[in-house]
Amino acid sequence: MKTTVEIAEDLLRQAKAVAHSERTTLRALLEEGLRWALGRRRGKAKFELADGSVPGKGVQPGVDEGDWSSLRDGIYSGRGS
Repeated sequence: MKTTVEIAEDLLRQAKAVAHSERTTLRALLEEGLRWALGRRRGKAKFELADGSVPGKGVQPGVDEGDWSSLRDGIYSGRGS
């Protein structure tokens, strides 16, 4: 399909130079750029965090959930002072 698009002169000049150096057409370069830009926008639609759950029955005996000092003491027990 043919269409007309206004492009800044310096951008068009750079695109033509790249197309020439890569032995491709301006059309192919423009299509590649549009596909890339559209793909990036589609990728931003939704983020879903992977489930990082592990099997088990909660915290270990002797550790109160939300009590940092008992958790810290358990981590560092037997490792110095």
